[in-house]
Amino acid sequence: MEENVSKEPLVETNEAKTNETNQSPEVTQLENAAAPAEEVAAPVEEVAAPVEEVAAPVEEVTAPVEEVTVPVEEVTAPVEDVTAPVEETPAEEVPQTKEQILERLKAVAESDDEIERQEVDGLKSHFYRIMKAESEAAYKKYVDEGGDPEAYEPTIDPCEQQFKDLFAIVRQKRAAQHEALEQLKEQNYLKKVQIIEKIKTMLETPDEVNKEYNTFRELQTEWNSLKEVPAEKATELWKTYQVNVEKFYDTLKLNNEFRAYDFKKNLEKKQALCEAAERLTEEPNVIEAFRQLQNLHQQFRETGPVSRELREEVWGRFKAASTIINKRHQDYFEARKEEENNNLDQKTAICEIIEGYDLDSLKTFADWNAMTEQVSALQAKWKTIGFAPQKMNQKIYDRFRSACDQFFSRKSEFFKSVRESQSENLRLKRELVEKAEALRDSQDWAATTTQLVAMQKQWKTIGTVPRKYSDELWNRFNSACDTFFEAKKAATSSEHGEQMENLAKKQAIVARLAAIVPEETTDLRQQLKDAQAEWNEIGHVPFKEKDKVYKALRVQMDRLYDYLGETASRQRVERFKSSLNATGGSGVRDKLVRQAEILEQEIKTYENNLGFLNFSKGSKSSSLVDELNHKVEKLRADLKEIREKIKIIDTAEK
Repeated sequence: MEENVSKEPLVETNEAKTNETNQSPEVTQLENAAAPAEEVAAPVEEVAAPVEEVAAPVEEVTAPVEEVTVPVEEVTAPVEDVTAPVEETPAEEVPQTKEQILERLKAVAESDDEIERQEVDGLKSHFYRIMKAESEAAYKKYVDEGGDPEAYEPTIDPCEQQFKDLFAIVRQKRAAQHEALEQLKEQNYLKKVQIIEKIKTMLETPDEVNKEYNTFRELQTEWNSLKEVPAEKATELWKTYQVNVEKFYDTLKLNNEFRAYDFKKNLEKKQALCEAAERLTEEPNVIEAFRQLQNLHQQFRETGPVSRELREEVWGRFKAASTIINKRHQDYFEARKEEENNNLDQKTAICEIIEGYDLDSLKTFADWNAMTEQVSALQAKWKTIGFAPQKMNQKIYDRFRSACDQFFSRKSEFFKSVRESQSENLRLKRELVEKAEALRDSQDWAATTTQLVAMQKQWKTIGTVPRKYSDELWNRFNSACDTFFEAKKAATSSEHGEQMENLAKKQAIVARLAAIVPEETTDLRQQLKDAQAEWNEIGHVPFKEKDKVYKALRVQMDRLYDYLGETASRQRVERFKSSLNATGGSGVRDKLVRQAEILEQEIKTYENNLGFLNFSKGSKSSSLVDELNHKVEKLRADLKEIREKIKIIDTAEK
């Protein structure tokens, strides 16, 4: 919902400054204060600041300012992701459960008080937000427990129908209240028209005006007691009233003593209002201070004039305090706007990360579960980020929701397709279990080992089975294999010496590779291939040493292959240089520059995504971070090579 009311303080119009009658500060403000009520559609705390009252005061004008009240039905509740009014409702009074919401809605339905649309809409939004969360949690639990997503049927929540019945009563009651309010406005309008006609009648006999002063004050009091009128008639009605009030005061001739007494009382009231406004400048809650200031302005307008020599001084004091409060109010919303823009940037980055996932590369349950953890982590991070700007809040949420929905929809499709093959997988694994159990007590060590190893490899190629059978089958299969291999180990302990010899051979290969200086070796690539082939021909090593010696091999291999990679890059640069000398660099530089710009943008995108991921080191999601870092390093190496080629072209052209 877009806000229809600016948060910036209004400014005085030129029309008010050049009005043909000298208006008081109270009259000047009215021209901007009497806007039609139906144009106001923002929460109360965001109503615009009062008009700056700078027109010259008039000695005799005491006309009150008509109060324009926004009908409750016209105030639209904020949408879900709009920041709630500051300290408007104590946290402990906000319903937190469906039962509490129903209890509050029932109280509203049974009460004779005026219904606040903002509260009712808030209750509705919160109720369905809770229902939605419960529904999603129930669906997730159903799927996680192996249920078929296509066969899922949500349970009917009895609270929903109760809510709908109560909400219908409230809506009907609110409509009746609105109709009654419109009728009251029309009645007030007719009564105010009668008051104006009575004042006009007094003005027809100027000599009798002094005698009618008390009657005139009674009419003023009656006018002030009549609050709302139809919005489309409010401004013109007030102008007509003000013109006739001014004529009355122009005609009225009070004695100096009575006038001085009025001035003194009015001065005391306005000084008290100034003090109240000055205290509000220290109020910690800027929203509450701004609200109270509106009431003070209304009282200031309704208070009569003071003596001419004090009028500017009193008004200046009140205006100075108002300016401070309005500035704090404006600064508050500007700070909130900046924070919301920052939140939008963070949420946009999360959307880009989820949208950038390569879902086609996810082939196993483990792949999908690992990616699900990453998406869940991003969803959790999303919840910690505050609201985005109001005009973008729903859009960015819809984008986020669409990206998540697409992910989980694809996951559901994958799980469904896998379940269709699980029955066949179950049959195959049961056959392997039965074969393994039949070979468990065999003493034909070589033949049985070959069969069991082949069966273990076959087991790995078979897909998943329903969860309720998975552990049982694996335990049976693994137990059969362990029984055989433990018996074999006991019978073939002499093999340990052979494994130690194999370990020594592999350690020698690692030592030989560590001694290689790549810059001094002409056949490095061939040496690496020979070392790998020799390694593969060596038999098993002790199990406890297996990972350690293999890791040592990988360290040396990576070191030497990295050198080969860098050498290849240098060779490509040299070939480019030679080719450039032969053919010239026409058009090549522009192509390289475009490639460099593309790489720079890709590197920047990956780095931004890494910054927003913010996963802790060693977490299950760190594999994604490692993958992104690897991509960044590769891109940087490519960028370095391109820049070297551009440098060669630039040097050649000089």
